[in-house]
Amino acid sequence: MYLQTPYPNTVYALDLAKPGAPIAWKYAAPSAARAALPPTGCCDAGNRGLAYHSSGKIFAPLLSGELAAIDAATGREIWRVRNADPRLGGTLSGAPLVAGNLVIVGVSGAEYGVRGHLSAYDALTGRLVWRGYSTGPDTEVLLDGPANPAYASHQGRDLGVSTWTGESWRQGGGTTSGWLSFDPAANLIFYGTDQPAPGNPALRSGDNKWTSSLIARDAATGRVRWALQITPHDEWGYGGANESILADLTVRGAPVKALVHFDRNGFAYTIDRIVGKILLAEKYGPVNWARTVDQTNGIPQRDPAFAAPATAAAPARPRGATPPSGPTICPSSMGTKFLQPAAHSPVTGMFYVPLNNLCMTMTTQAVAYEPGRLYSGVQARMSAGPGGNRGRFIAWDATTGTISWENREPLAVAGGALATAGGLVFYGTLDGWLKAVDERSGRELWKFKTPSGIVGNPIAFSGPDGKQYIAVAAGVGGWWGLGGNGAFPDLVNVTTPGGVLMVFGL
Repeated sequence: MYLQTPYPNTVYALDLAKPGAPIAWKYAAPSAARAALPPTGCCDAGNRGLAYHSSGKIFAPLLSGELAAIDAATGREIWRVRNADPRLGGTLSGAPLVAGNLVIVGVSGAEYGVRGHLSAYDALTGRLVWRGYSTGPDTEVLLDGPANPAYASHQGRDLGVSTWTGESWRQGGGTTSGWLSFDPAANLIFYGTDQPAPGNPALRSGDNKWTSSLIARDAATGRVRWALQITPHDEWGYGGANESILADLTVRGAPVKALVHFDRNGFAYTIDRIVGKILLAEKYGPVNWARTVDQTNGIPQRDPAFAAPATAAAPARPRGATPPSGPTICPSSMGTKFLQPAAHSPVTGMFYVPLNNLCMTMTTQAVAYEPGRLYSGVQARMSAGPGGNRGRFIAWDATTGTISWENREPLAVAGGALATAGGLVFYGTLDGWLKAVDERSGRELWKFKTPSGIVGNPIAFSGPDGKQYIAVAAGVGGWWGLGGNGAFPDLVNVTTPGGVLMVFGL
């Protein structure tokens, strides 16, 4: 078993064949490299995990902006490449993805005005094979022809430039910090891009393509197969980096190779993943900023009463000051769901989704771009959504856009979900409970109080002894551990800091 820590991103190999699973080796990036370019992250120093290649390599994302290839048997570093510039606020927190003999990796730092890109490296040598940007001219986005023939707003040349003011696309955000998916039959990589920069929408006109979007790229060349902007001119900081789950579904009586995406903006999308056309888009939690998604053009129909404040030149308020009251916008910028991944069961056909139930008030102010400095101009104050509970866990039918069952949680369900063939669904809570529920009813069957809040994702594996195990990393961190902009003032009373790997036998 391989485990990576937050910065400085030490990687441990645990020998499961020996009692107590002792450490077989550990890897730490050279201290000289860390000291030369210390990373700057907006929201703590976590990461979303490792990837493995059949040549016997482990790929480790380093917050300092580098991607390292490590010998899986010995922990020896084979190669290391720079993928992001921490002097500009660029970091590496997302999990890499192996596609054949390529390792695909994104970049983080939209909050600093980092221009997003997705890159493919040769798994054996570390050579850069292709890089596609989220903003800019079609030649740099790697886009040929219309981005999406299904929607008029997605057609035209160089929309990654013309939907921005002047040269602002160069610091436009749209980073790629979330999860990546791969369809080997279609040879397509699917991913979402983060929110635009700056956060203050009054400082950037236009749709701001291709931020807050879903993109499908050819794995071999990086050329865009299709792009779909989920939230044009994103005013609330939602982004589109949540995971996309690939499943074969039957929608309205027709079989479809689907992509199911639970966006932070509060809408769950079922999309034809080959052509990028929306089949269903329904609310899966409290949403008031938009009424619906127009199926003819793919654009959310906004409610102007819940627009972000349009202040471009207000003076900066003192650090830590409480934002003035305004319309309560649902969901918050952390979304109905953040980066905690959902799970799909091919047995039930359901998607099991860990959720936030948070809303927010916002204020904006003027901000100028400075390399390596926060480039936001927005302050948000978050609070519990309707009902007072701050978390939910649901079973979602992506063929009809409806909730099958729902469990309410007092705090956000910040960890990912795991569905097993044995009919169980596991998820962890921010106050430290690891739970197993019945996949068809949601009835709680088992729970265990871990030493800290769970923001990691449970996994199942078969050990060398042939027995099945469930593992999860417990430890509050990231935006959650920083208090969630006021959403969790009582978190210190219900869980403690720290990180620990918990393994359970079935």
